[in-house]
Amino acid sequence: MRLCSIASGSSGNCIYVGTDHCNLLVDAGISGKRIEAGLNKIGLKTSEMQGILVTHEHSDHISGLGVLARKYGIPIYATKETISEILSTTSLGKVDESLFCSIEPDMEFQLKDVNIKPFSISHDAANPVAYVMEEGNKRMAVATDMGKYDEYIIDKLQNLDVLLLEANHDVNMLQVGKYPYPLKRRILSDRGHLSNEASGQLLSKVMHERMKCVMLGHLSKENNYAELAYETVRLEVLQANKELADQIPIYVADRSEASAPVCI
Repeated sequence: MRLCSIASGSSGNCIYVGTDHCNLLVDAGISGKRIEAGLNKIGLKTSEMQGILVTHEHSDHISGLGVLARKYGIPIYATKETISEILSTTSLGKVDESLFCSIEPDMEFQLKDVNIKPFSISHDAANPVAYVMEEGNKRMAVATDMGKYDEYIIDKLQNLDVLLLEANHDVNMLQVGKYPYPLKRRILSDRGHLSNEASGQLLSKVMHERMKCVMLGHLSKENNYAELAYETVRLEVLQANKELADQIPIYVADRSEASAPVCI
């Protein structure tokens, strides 16, 4: 299995996950041109994608969806509530409704050799999900846009080899920053985004000795930066389990550039 962050941040998200037989995108929140360029960097083309797994309908996750649908006819997987919101998003242009495949949280499905397990997340969207993807005994997950985590989320993120996890903001930067108060309140709410501290605390509960890699994603451009996210998350993990903290590599996904692929 391979995971590559093509873009991950508050201004646009697109993650590639694939195997030798199945190529998938998680979200398409950047331009089709940028998606193609990111895939080209790892030797792939957009036309080779077998599906797009949509987490929710916010523009930073779907802005490129219409172009990909019209140009390549790639099947789109999302909850029915998310599909309804996408179809009413006029900025995407006309999207062939036959491309949409309705999924449900906690109902796994198969695409070629990849078993996909969507699960519910707490975010201010219609019916948002995150995804665990499995090939045999290999497990990867993309989990962002979570205002909070609980035992349900912790359970879903067990026994992963690779995890792309949200570390959206530094609480202090957000509180003193230029965002209007209602937006600050939304981000800090249980239906907003995980802070660096919360991300590290969640990671501390799901990390294990066989985990190969953690990638921090969906960083806010205005209320976070890569070094701060890394140091804050690592400090939380160090406090929980120094041995594992020293053993598990933690990287930060770039907001606009494709990462080196993680392969297991």
